[in-house]
Amino acid sequence: MGDFHQSGPIGTLHRLSARPVEELEADLVEWSAERPMALVIPALFSELEGDALGHIVDELSQVPYLAEIIIGIDRADADQFAHAKEFFSRLPQRHRLLWNDGPALRGIDAELQELGIAPDQPGKGRNVWYCLGYYLASRRASAVALHDADILTYDRSMLARLLYPVTHPTFGYAFAKGYYFRSDGERLNGRVSRLLVAPLLQSLRVTLDHSDAYLEFLQSFRYPLAGEFAMHQNVVRNLRIPSDWGLEIGVMSELYRRYTPERICQVDIAGAYDHKHQIVSPEDKHNGLHKMSIDIAKALFRKVAIDGEILTPETFRTIKASYYRTALDHVDRYRNDAWINGFSFDQHAEEEMVELFAQAIMEAGDTFLNNPMETPFIASWARVQSAMPDVLHRIADAVEADN
Repeated sequence: MGDFHQSGPIGTLHRLSARPVEELEADLVEWSAERPMALVIPALFSELEGDALGHIVDELSQVPYLAEIIIGIDRADADQFAHAKEFFSRLPQRHRLLWNDGPALRGIDAELQELGIAPDQPGKGRNVWYCLGYYLASRRASAVALHDADILTYDRSMLARLLYPVTHPTFGYAFAKGYYFRSDGERLNGRVSRLLVAPLLQSLRVTLDHSDAYLEFLQSFRYPLAGEFAMHQNVVRNLRIPSDWGLEIGVMSELYRRYTPERICQVDIAGAYDHKHQIVSPEDKHNGLHKMSIDIAKALFRKVAIDGEILTPETFRTIKASYYRTALDHVDRYRNDAWINGFSFDQHAEEEMVELFAQAIMEAGDTFLNNPMETPFIASWARVQSAMPDVLHRIADAVEADN
């Protein structure tokens, strides 16, 4: 059970009671007549063989208010895509699978590549982008939620709480981001959010002079790397999505640029939350949490540079020094928080992660200085439609043919 504290420029919707999911769903069913809702799930084919996705499908099968479920399938050949269609066939709602590696969508992607407006790398960002393109093409819902396919602790109340703020007739929110705390019931997880993003944002505010409003905005989010959010259709059309691990930070930066804080909220969607864990990959900066931390730091550096900060090698050394001390203080606080709740806590492993993230900050700074014009954002669908006016119709036809 959370508190009811409000801080920062965005609204926070807490879990102050154990309100039954059936009550939330009854409201959503009523509102769905005028505000139909969709769900996007980006997935790797391998996740169909994991522990989480089968349970997620079972839970979604009980959801009464969705107009459509859109599932993006990555890394699947023809036989695997056929298996995926069978896997999701028990969903009673209208559902469509995007075969991202199939010839139809690959053909469209090749044409967009020639125009210079296609995603330049595979991954979750590309998957989400094409799913949102199909969502716009389908025109079956005015609001859409997104969540991952590997949530081990999933129940359908997460989705209900996520969509509630953007579909409520009077709340006025255009975007809602989910939050929770990451735990497997024995220890605190969410290392990148706890040990990189939180202390880095604090260090940037200490080090830089001109980015306080943006950094305060990001610090308002209790779990800034949460992959669960919901938004109105008009947000989707003009949203630029990063193609790398900076997806969540990049989306929030886009929201900060286009919307007032009063149109954005965060909502407590779960108690303890757990999903699969990425490898650390300390020796390989192109893989695992090492790459993720570099991409996230680059996303933050790009944004503060856009806002007028002049970043130099000396700036990054100062940021790293401030980050390192701040992050070690955070480790002490998380240790105390873990112990009072009866969780185990490996302080040595936590401080090793801080050292890796400090290295990643410098690597991100070097990359930024060597290539300041790098633009990992995928073009908005509004821009893509201006370059290829029939693109959404073609995506819809390709998805229908594949399904």
